[in-house]
Amino acid sequence: MSALRSYRLRIQRKRWLARAFRKRREMISVVDRSKEVKRNDILIFSTLRNELIRLPYFLKYYRDMGVDHFFFVDNDSTDGSREFLAGQPDVSLWTAEAGYKRARFGVDWLNWLQFRHAPGHWALTVDVDEFLVYPFCDTRSLHALTDWLDASSIRSFGAMLLDMYPKGSINKQPYTAGQDPFEIASWFDSGNYMISKNRLYGNLWIQGGPRARRFFPDNPERAPALNKIPLVKWDRSYAYVSSTHSILPRGLNLIYDEWGGEKASGCLMHAKFLSTFAGKASEELLRKQHYANSHEYKAYQAQLEDDPDLWCKWSEKYINWRQLEILGLMSKGNWA
Repeated sequence: MSALRSYRLRIQRKRWLARAFRKRREMISVVDRSKEVKRNDILIFSTLRNELIRLPYFLKYYRDMGVDHFFFVDNDSTDGSREFLAGQPDVSLWTAEAGYKRARFGVDWLNWLQFRHAPGHWALTVDVDEFLVYPFCDTRSLHALTDWLDASSIRSFGAMLLDMYPKGSINKQPYTAGQDPFEIASWFDSGNYMISKNRLYGNLWIQGGPRARRFFPDNPERAPALNKIPLVKWDRSYAYVSSTHSILPRGLNLIYDEWGGEKASGCLMHAKFLSTFAGKASEELLRKQHYANSHEYKAYQAQLEDDPDLWCKWSEKYINWRQLEILGLMSKGNWA
């Protein structure tokens, strides 16, 4: 990379941090338990709106995995999400009534909270329908993974977003609060993924899966990005650029090996396609707070009228992380 481009990226990173500093005024603290965070705690950062039905399992999943504290920004929920989270002993919560879109889809809010609370910690940034799966996750806690990353001088850990879906109509099996969503959405696409490299930031760009196949069959290049860098050993100089798809400094995006080897990586199992999906899609389409004039949700709405079944004859039923490794969707690298 040229010295000029490197300089421009450094200026851009400082601009995102300055923007996050300004956007902090949009957040009001509901309950701040950050003083309880210990030196080696693993932290989660997330934004949400009206996700009460998902929160019990989300918290249980990551507590069982070893997450020590949760930082949430609630974007003006009306379903009791804010009240539920405020009562959780390991949650710090802020509320924001401002537009999600004008906060760069929540990135500005989280960049500020990470600047304040995450330095020196491993920070996991996920939505409440995203569940991290990594090598040996059935026998080793998240602390074991971050200890190995520290020992290997690795500062960021990549994961591909893996859309999960049921067999049959999305609306066929009602989802209930506290339920493991993958009891219902237990299928995924093992192939049809397109991968390219973003020359500016150095991150991979991945598209495909059931959303490209079902909702964007004629324009797969407009399908949502599936590349994520959710787990980072945070520093005050870091800033996410576009959700968790890319981050600055640029070196944090190099979560892959270009020289024939494999770096350890995971999957974010995406429990979007449950019986709650139609209502959520309608709400978000009306709010118009999502990327590119909500074109993704317009595609969803057009197909939801047909009560879509995302399953096809090439669908794979999820077994465990080793299956994902065999299929090439994640890697344990040299972590033995």
